[in-house]
Amino acid sequence: MLDFAVPINAGLTIPRSNPRTGEGNMGSWDVGVRIPRPLGNGPSRFIPEKEILLVSKLDERTQSIFEDAFAVLGRLDNISLVIGFHPQYLESFLRTQHYLLQMDGPLSLHYRHYIGIMAAARHQCTYLVNLHVNDFLQVGGDPKWLNGLEEAPQKLQALGELNKILAHRPWLLTKEHIKSLLKTEEHSWSLAELIHAVMLLTHYHSLASFTFGCGITPDIHTDGGHTFRPPSLSGYCVCDIANGNGSLEEMMGNQQVSESSGEVEVLMERMKQLQECRDEEEASQEEMATRFEREKTESMQVVTSEDEECVPSRDVSRHFEDPSYGYKDFSRRGEHVPTLRVQDYSWEDHGFSLVNRLYPDFGQLLDEKFQIAFHLTYNTMATHQDVDTSMLRRAIWNYIHCMFGIRYDDYDYGEINQLLDRSFKVYIKTVVCSPEKITKRMYESFWRQFQHSEKVHVNLLLMEARMQAELLYALRAITRYMT
Repeated sequence: MLDFAVPINAGLTIPRSNPRTGEGNMGSWDVGVRIPRPLGNGPSRFIPEKEILLVSKLDERTQSIFEDAFAVLGRLDNISLVIGFHPQYLESFLRTQHYLLQMDGPLSLHYRHYIGIMAAARHQCTYLVNLHVNDFLQVGGDPKWLNGLEEAPQKLQALGELNKILAHRPWLLTKEHIKSLLKTEEHSWSLAELIHAVMLLTHYHSLASFTFGCGITPDIHTDGGHTFRPPSLSGYCVCDIANGNGSLEEMMGNQQVSESSGEVEVLMERMKQLQECRDEEEASQEEMATRFEREKTESMQVVTSEDEECVPSRDVSRHFEDPSYGYKDFSRRGEHVPTLRVQDYSWEDHGFSLVNRLYPDFGQLLDEKFQIAFHLTYNTMATHQDVDTSMLRRAIWNYIHCMFGIRYDDYDYGEINQLLDRSFKVYIKTVVCSPEKITKRMYESFWRQFQHSEKVHVNLLLMEARMQAELLYALRAITRYMT
C-alpha cells in the first residue's frame, strides 16, 4: 500500500527539545501542530476497510495505477481506492477525469472546479464539494465565489438552470435552454465551452451517485475527514457508530446473508430460462412497446426512500439555486413527455461524434469508459464461476434508461422484472435519482450473497448509465439548436 503523506494544511506535531538541556523531550507535546487522525474506518462506510486494502496489495495492476495517480495528483482519493476493485475501469475513469479537469480545453481550471462544486451540490454531496473547494482554491479561484452562487460571475450563474434540469429531470431540456446560454452577449457561452460544462455537470452528478451508493467517506485532508481527538479507550468512537461500523451492524449483516441463501441460484436459473425463451420465440414490436410502457409505469411506483425529504445545509445549498427542485418521475399522471427512442438519438450514432467534434478526443475517452463499465465481467456471480452476466448487466443499464424515458426498440423490458427484485430496484432508483437518501441498510438489502466488489461494479453501471442518459438529452438539445 502507498505511504500517504500527512496533508500540509493539517500539519504534523513534533516534540520540542528542552531549551535548557537541549535534550529531546519525547513525553511532551506542548507546542507544535497536531497530528490529524482519520475520522472513520477506511474509504467506505459500507465496505470493510480490510477488503479494500487487500485488493491493492494483491493486484499489481491496481497498485501501479494507484502509484501513478498519486504521483500526478499528490493524493489518492477514497473514490479511487474503492474503484480499485476494478483496475481496468479505474484506469479509464482516471484518464477521463484528468482530461476533463487538467488538460487543455475551452474552460479555465478554476471554472472547471467551480462547475464540479455546483454539480455535486445539487445532490448535497459534501464529499465532492469539499474536494473541489480545495482544488478551486489551489488553482487560484476567488474565495468570494465560495460564499454562494450569487458571488460567482454571471456566466456561471447562468448555468444554474441547466445544472438543475440535468441533475433531476433531463428529459425537460430543450433547445431553448441551450439558446439562452449561447446568446451573443457579454456573459454568453461559446458552444465549445458549453460542451465542456455539460461534460463536467453530468460527470459530477453521476459521480455523486457513486459516492453515496458506495458510502464513500471524506478524505483525510478535507472537512469531515479528520479529527484531532485521541482514539477512545473502547476502540470505538462516535464516528464508528455514525458510520455504521459497530459490531451490531456486522451481526445484523451476517444474519441477512444467512436468510438470503439461494438468491444467486434463483437469479441464475431465471437468466437460463429467459435465454431459453429468447431462443424459442421473439416478442412482436407491439408487445415490446407495451412491456416498455408497463415497466416505465411500474418504475414510478418504486419509492426511493422511506425517509423525509433531505433538507440541504447552507454549506451545500449556497452553491445552487432552487433547492426544492428535485427528481420527479419521467411521465407522471396528467403529463405527457415523449419517450426518447435510442434508434432516433443514440450515443453511438449521434452524441459521440458531436462531443468529439466540439471537444476533441474527449468523446473517444468517454466512449471507452462507457464500454468498459457495460462489458466489464469476470464471468462470476458470488461463488459461481463461468457465468455469462451480460443479460443481467443489460437489464440494470436499460432499467435506468427506462426511468429516464429512454427506450431500446430491440429490448424485451419483461426481463427486468424477472432479474431485478424489489429491494434492488429501490436501491437503483435511489442511487440514480436521489443518491443523498442512500443508507447502509439499503446497500445491504440487495444481492446479500454477492461480493462487495460486485456491488461496486453495480455502482459503476449505475454511474455510467446515468451519465449517458443525461448526456443523450443534453446533446440532443444542442443538436436541435445547431440545426
